[in-house]
Amino acid sequence: MIRDQKPGAARREGHPGIALTVIAACQLMVVLDATIVNIALPHIQDALKFSTTDLTWVVSAYTLTFGGLLLLGGRAGDILGRRRVFMTGILLFTLASLLGGLAQEPWQLLAARALQGMGGAIASPTSLALITTTFAEGPERNRAFGVFAAVSAGGGAIGLLAGGMLTEWLDWRWVLFVNVPIGVLIAVLAPMYISESERHPGRFDIAGALTSTLGMASLVYGFIRAAEEGWRDSLAIGSFAAAVVLLLAFAFVESRAKEPITPLKMFADRNRSGTYVIMLSLAAAMFGMFFFIVIFVQNVLRYTPIEAGLAFLPVTAAIITGAGLSQRFLPVLGPKPFMVTGSTLVVLGLSWQTLINPDSSYAGGVLGPMLLFAFGMGLNFVTLTLTAVSGVAPHEAGAASGLLNATQQVGGSLGLSILTTVFGTASRDEAEKQLPNFMANGTAEQKAEFAKTGQLPAPWGHEVLAQGISTAFVPAASMALLALVTAALVIRVRKSDLDALAGTAGPAAGG
Repeated sequence: MIRDQKPGAARREGHPGIALTVIAACQLMVVLDATIVNIALPHIQDALKFSTTDLTWVVSAYTLTFGGLLLLGGRAGDILGRRRVFMTGILLFTLASLLGGLAQEPWQLLAARALQGMGGAIASPTSLALITTTFAEGPERNRAFGVFAAVSAGGGAIGLLAGGMLTEWLDWRWVLFVNVPIGVLIAVLAPMYISESERHPGRFDIAGALTSTLGMASLVYGFIRAAEEGWRDSLAIGSFAAAVVLLLAFAFVESRAKEPITPLKMFADRNRSGTYVIMLSLAAAMFGMFFFIVIFVQNVLRYTPIEAGLAFLPVTAAIITGAGLSQRFLPVLGPKPFMVTGSTLVVLGLSWQTLINPDSSYAGGVLGPMLLFAFGMGLNFVTLTLTAVSGVAPHEAGAASGLLNATQQVGGSLGLSILTTVFGTASRDEAEKQLPNFMANGTAEQKAEFAKTGQLPAPWGHEVLAQGISTAFVPAASMALLALVTAALVIRVRKSDLDALAGTAGPAAGG
């Protein structure tokens, strides 16, 4: 029973633990979906015959729709009711997971991943907002935020292990099927234990959401197409042209919209604009790092999926350690030292990874640079979130932090497509160098397999793959360098902002 309550009070009494479990389960499902699928990528590639460049769409189809529609999903919860929108997103995500697990062709999986991204974009922002609807302001709500933050931080590690176990013990399809029973259970329990929020009048900026998402998708497609067919390919050129038109249309729509999905005034503040540039650059490098290292440890080092998942656990620990340190000392030191130090470590880690080769071991060539990279990212995550919302009016804090999250997803997709273009060019050049040696020394069986697949077998194929990956980390390091320069030259947080940052540390970090 819902009673008249003062602002900040919970809207539904009884079973708060179940309500929090439902909300946290949604966030966990959305967060781990990226890493749980990453571990399965080499097996998806073999099963559905993806090329390495096309395989990036398994990641980008999800992140583009998720990032592009994230702000629209948050707006929908305010206008239509958060619980209703939350359930819609969960059901859409669950259906997409089922369809993805049943996919028999590459396009079917990519369509399902895009649909997953839509569902995640609808459910994720409302799941956090539902905490304020369900839990009273004060210790109760703070504990709920703490659980939400822990799930968000730990989701990546759980996804890595779960993806490895499901892929190795069952099949890669179960990294998608596993969402189905969880999603159905959440959809059943949500109306029983979570109250509906009040609706607020407003408008949907459909034109802004579509032009931004389609514009970024065209840009990403152009890079991936160029990686396969070259820069003179007509489809690649057409995609770049379409991206320019759509993104210009997006800027025009947002400048005229009464309730824009991306308030352009958010970019007026120097610190906030710098924060978005840093997140865009770091995410662009991060998505590429995970994608290529997952392929390297499984295809070159011959790790099993479970071993690959375990190999990435130190990365999660380093990120959590860095985030904890920055959250603790940020009110004392301010955000800039963490941004500069963190970005420097990311640059060093990625530069180290440009040295990767077929003879690189996990301990010597993979773990060290990943730990530098991960600790640097940890120093940045909380810091960027708090800087993005500092100095913003309370009613605009959601838009500011939501835009940062969207920037992370879209930046990751764009960065991965750029790195894939470099990877494709470097791989082709290396394959041409290795081909004479292969034709002179390869066995008849190996040559027959090459004629069938077009892929050089080991050890020649390992040389090709390692050269492509090491070269791709050069622009990745350059992206991180842009973040470092921005942190050093653009960020100018005032002394008076430090108290505000300290005051928002708990809730902001929880989001």
